[in-house]
Amino acid sequence: MATLTAGALLLSGCSDEAARFGFPEPRSEQGEHNLALWQGAWWAALITGVLTWGLIFWAIWRYRRRSDADVPVQTRYNLPLEIFYTVAPVLMVIVFFDHTVKVQNEMLDNGNPTNVIEVTGQQWQWTFNHGIGEPDVSADDNLVDDEYPYDRYGYVVGTGSHIPTLVLPEKTTTRFNLRSADVIHNFGVPDFGMRMDVVPGRVNHYSITTKEATATFDANAEDLIDGTTFRGACYELCGVYHARMIFKVAILSEGDYKSYVDTLAQNGFEAERPLLGGGKSTRPADDVAAHNEEEGE
Repeated sequence: MATLTAGALLLSGCSDEAARFGFPEPRSEQGEHNLALWQGAWWAALITGVLTWGLIFWAIWRYRRRSDADVPVQTRYNLPLEIFYTVAPVLMVIVFFDHTVKVQNEMLDNGNPTNVIEVTGQQWQWTFNHGIGEPDVSADDNLVDDEYPYDRYGYVVGTGSHIPTLVLPEKTTTRFNLRSADVIHNFGVPDFGMRMDVVPGRVNHYSITTKEATATFDANAEDLIDGTTFRGACYELCGVYHARMIFKVAILSEGDYKSYVDTLAQNGFEAERPLLGGGKSTRPADDVAAHNEEEGE
């Protein structure tokens, strides 16, 4: 117990990162659940390790050989001890499984999104389609039809020489509809504590609720963003230039977010339907098939 107390005091005097055991500071409400599971698992592992090592060193000291003539008592088995080290790990696994399922359900709960972003992954960058106006979330009831939540979209297309920025409004539940134009990718943002595979032929999705804004809209900035951004990336090996599939994430106030999307449209990055052809195409969804045919895909 003294060791645990000292460890707790040491951690309390360290940075927040040490208290989080290296987990990024969550920038979403869902990430808080993941952080709690991460911390709980580490504390359980530390307590188990301290207890195990303590018993090992206690047994070494308590039953050490005190003379050449001293022969330790030979015990063939200890039924209570054997039951304990069989039952205890099973109970630990059950507890871990229970907490993991609860956190998974929290992470995958779509809630009531008020913003929807269509994300397309392709070799080897990302396309982000931001809706303009108010969404009709019911359009997502069937993800394989030709209905989309918005009538117009402002889009950002990443390239090999341009790292795109995914912009989100603060304190808002945003749903990501994830599509792939070619192979399996993985859309992840460590600061959200969440990632998910992007699979060709299907639309995966999840929602996050952002915390307070960390950046502002700046019409004169290169990416229209000024302030703190976070890193996102593809976490599935998707080809020779997989390492290029990185992007930035910015959280803006609701007013700045609307100004950002409106500016995309004013600058010509606007379409009536989301771009699903990724960096290979700046054509809307209904023309992707023709584009793929031209490319021999």
